[in-house]
Amino acid sequence: MASNSAVLVTGGVRSGKSRHAEGLVGDAEALYVACGPVLDDPDWAARVAAHRSRRPGTWQTVETLDVAAVVDGAGDRAVLVDCLGTWLTGLVDRAGLWEAPTDEVEGHVLAEVGALAAAVAGAPAPVVLVTNEVGLGVVPTHRSGRLFRDLLGTVNQRVGAACGEVHLVVAGRVLRL
Repeated sequence: MASNSAVLVTGGVRSGKSRHAEGLVGDAEALYVACGPVLDDPDWAARVAAHRSRRPGTWQTVETLDVAAVVDGAGDRAVLVDCLGTWLTGLVDRAGLWEAPTDEVEGHVLAEVGALAAAVAGAPAPVVLVTNEVGLGVVPTHRSGRLFRDLLGTVNQRVGAACGEVHLVVAGRVLRL
């Protein structure tokens, strides 16, 4: 990937989007941002370990929800952020907002999204962000399911606007949008 480039990689669960994103970064020295940590979750730990085992040894893993700060501080290192859905869930959890009025939740999330989009747009090195495409998954019909779907759709649109490219991955096949 060329410098000053950002790519949003989206797709359904187990579509191959994370592998595609890793391939975009290649062997460059990189920061891998696991959007967490998800405390006391053995599945989360196993997922991060599986991703770590297949990446080059030059990559450093950072588990955080402060993704904009990592992008801002990465310097000339590429950054791979995986995954914005987990990031969104963590933001809302950390703020204790799942039961708050929708506009309060949206205001909190949009401030964080604005900071991330600005960091991505101004990054001097490649940034690749992985997200779930909300139109390709089953969303629970309860309030928090609808809230998550709507917020992630907004996250994807705003971050996607800061990126030079968007790649849709379905069944391991890539469509550049």
